[in-house]
Amino acid sequence: MQISDILKPEAVRVFGAASSKKRLFQEIADVAQLAYGLSSQTTVEALLDRESLGPTGVGHGVALPHARLDGLDKVVGAFVKLDNPLEFGAVDRQPIDIAFALFAPEDAGVEHLKALALVSRTLREQSFCTKLRANPDPATLYTILTENQSVQAA
Repeated sequence: MQISDILKPEAVRVFGAASSKKRLFQEIADVAQLAYGLSSQTTVEALLDRESLGPTGVGHGVALPHARLDGLDKVVGAFVKLDNPLEFGAVDRQPIDIAFALFAPEDAGVEHLKALALVSRTLREQSFCTKLRANPDPATLYTILTENQSVQAA
């Protein structure tokens, strides 16, 4: 599995700011609706439900919100970069400016975990995140996200 398997170019966005975690989830849900046809309202509710179990802010300015949704046949993702970091309740108490959301079918099983591990491993690299933070163009961000995978796989 590679990031290009779960992320479409149109699911990569840059936003100036989000006023709250719920607002960020709304932005992510809007991206997922446009890119994958997911219900925006259902997506926000699923993200909030998952977040209530524990924060998905993994540290170093990165969040990996995720949820299971009806109507999907494979794991899909949405990447959002914020120009202004958001207090998110991350494990290291630092605000986040990178969010990679994953949406999986209700019965995804191991595929959901593989996708989460892939994204987590990719965004754990500080130099990689620095490169993402330095680029404001969604097309460039998509290229960085998907090219990195082939470098790591080699």
